[in-house]
Formats: sequence, structure tokens, C-alpha cells
Amino acid sequence: LAPLITPSFFQLVTILSRSHADRNVYPSAGVLFVHVLEREYFKGEFPPYPKSGDASNDPITFNTNLMGYPDRPGWLRYIQRTPHSDGVLYGSPTAEHVGKPTVIEITAYNRRTFETARHNLVINIMATEEFPLPYQAEFYIKNMNVEEMLASEVLGDFLGAVKNVWQPERLNAINITSALDRGGRVPLPINNLKEGVYVMVGADVPFSSCLREVESPHNQLRCSQEMEPVISCDKKFRAQFHIDWCKISLVDITKVIPVYINRPDPGTGILPEFGEYDPPSESLKSRDYFADFLVTLAIPSAVALVLFFILGYTMCCRREGVEKRNMQTPDIQLVHHSSIQKSTKELRSMSKNREISWPLSTLPVFNPVSGEVVPPIHPDNYETTSMPLMQTQT
Repeated sequence: LAPLITPSFFQLVTILSRSHADRNVYPSAGVLFVHVLEREYFKGEFPPYPKSGDASNDPITFNTNLMGYPDRPGWLRYIQRTPHSDGVLYGSPTAEHVGKPTVIEITAYNRRTFETARHNLVINIMATEEFPLPYQAEFYIKNMNVEEMLASEVLGDFLGAVKNVWQPERLNAINITSALDRGGRVPLPINNLKEGVYVMVGADVPFSSCLREVESPHNQLRCSQEMEPVISCDKKFRAQFHIDWCKISLVDITKVIPVYINRPDPGTGILPEFGEYDPPSESLKSRDYFADFLVTLAIPSAVALVLFFILGYTMCCRREGVEKRNMQTPDIQLVHHSSIQKSTKELRSMSKNREISWPLSTLPVFNPVSGEVVPPIHPDNYETTSMPLMQTQT
């Protein structure tokens, strides 16, 4: 038994966790930040594939968190579709994070050997003179997933199409958000449906006439009727990006009125000094529950008993009787009622005497030999009370 246990024991003991040197990146505030966690970068830290000649394709997953905290900062998101695809960190830092290094702990898990490799990503957010760009437009692209849109080639093609339509001097991608984070539903796995993605871009010049076309009354009416609006520059996107023009958002932040909310001072988080805790004494006074008994049981029971006697007196002792009722009833109504009762009794007594034979008028008219239906053999003006209904009846 010992040789069977020993190898697995040593296999569990040799699970290691390796640390790498810190890696520094320098994104700009107000500009989309994308960092790809490449699986190839971590494969060298794990043992080689056991079978010779086979390429190493271990499933690797990543866990990212802010150093000293269980989760990432609010502006930073992470996505990885499968253990055989790269992970992506993306987000848009704001001016509040400028000058504050953000250290992200990245842990790679090898799902075959259960080894881990860890390194830190130091995000140094830099200030920019262009932040924030005054004109911002948000597009909803229906035929893309967020990880597909984060690819540098695809994002570059989209920004090129927007620049061709908008014609700005400076154009930056501000943020990318999956439609699922906006309350969208997971699409069915048919017809290559995608989740959809929102892409916000900013520029330094006002919106072009093409982007303003969606605000026309005609296009607004078509959007309210769930019809696609007529946009002249849609063909410049249609080859690669299917944009839902009804969901486009155009914001001029120079005209937005800021709203200031006075938040209460959170304080230091330390309770004030109230002295030492003084527990209650061990000798507690006895409590009299008689008053509580009267209020909860005795008084409701007494009220119910009084109501019961009143109802019983009304039902049993206040009945008028048949004689008083007849005295107050007109004589003609009593005669009618008596005649109806007598007729009813007579009909009931007659219904009991139904043992006599059925009259001839109720017998069927047919030939008992041939089974054919026989028409009446007598006219209507004859006396029919004593004539037979069947030919064989005498």
C-alpha cells in the first residue's frame, strides 16, 4: 500500500507558486486601458507537457484583485471566455486615480497540474491635457462581443470608421462595456448571435451632420416604431460593424450642468468613548403579569361572552311565531297560499298512483311483423278514443 500512496503524496507536495517581478504600465486618464493576460507568457513557468511530441495546451485561468483587497477597482473589468483563451483587463480610469499607483495581483492557475504563478501589475495613471474630451458619442454594436472589440485591430478599424465620419483632430476610445453589464440578455447559441457591446469615443470637434441625423423627427419616429433609422453614413460601418443607431448617445459635456451632492462626513470610523461596559445586575426584579393577562385574555373573553348572549336572545327569544305572522297577513294572501298548498299536495298524491297501464296514445305506431312505420289508418274527424294504433290490435 505504501508505494501507491507515496507518489501521490509527493505530487501534492510539489505544487508550487512562483512570483514574477512587477510589471509597470502607464495608461492615461479618460482613455480606454486594455491589458491582455497572455497564456504563452505563463506557460514557461509550468512543467512541460508529459507526452513527448505534443504541444502544451494546458487550461489556464486567471484571478485578478487589487493588492490587499478581494476584488479589482471599480473602473477595472476582467474577462476570459474559456481556459484556453487569453484574459483581458480593461477599463477607463478617471482623474481621481491620477498619481495613485494601482497594484493588481494576477494569479495564473494551471488546471492540469494545479500549479500557480503570480506577478503584480502596477498601473500608473497619467494625467492628460485632453481629458475630458468635450464631445462624447456612445455606439451600440450588435455583432460584437466585448473581447472581440477589445482586440487592437478591431478597435482600430472602428475608430478609423468613426474618424472618417466625424473628422476630428483628436479621437480617443473612452470606454467599452458589454451589453450584459447594461441589463442585456445572454443571446441564444444560434445563428452566431453576439452579446453586443457599447463603445464610447470622444472627440474635440462638434458632432458631424451624419451623427446628428438620428435626432431628426423622422428617425425618432422610426425608432419609436422599432424600425431602423435612415442614416447616410451607416454604409461606412456596415461592412464590419452593425450599429443600432436608435441607441446612440451624443453628449456635449460643455452643456451638462454639474450636480453637486453634499455627502455627510463619514468620520474616522471609531466609536466615541462611553466608558467601561456596565452589565445589568444579577438580581432582577420579579414582574407581575396579571395586568397583561387582563388586557390580552380576560377583557376580550368578556366582550365575546356579552355578544354571544345578545345574539342568543335575539335569535331564540325574539321570534314572532306563526300566529302573529298570520294575523299580520291579509286574508286574500292566506287563501292564495292555502290553495297553492292544497294543489301541491294533490299533485304529489296523484304522482304516487302511477302503477296503471300506459294509454294507447303513447304506444308506437308500427307493424310488429315487418317493423315498418304504419301511418294512421283513421282521419282526424273520426272518433279515435277506441281505435287501435297497431293493425294487429283488436
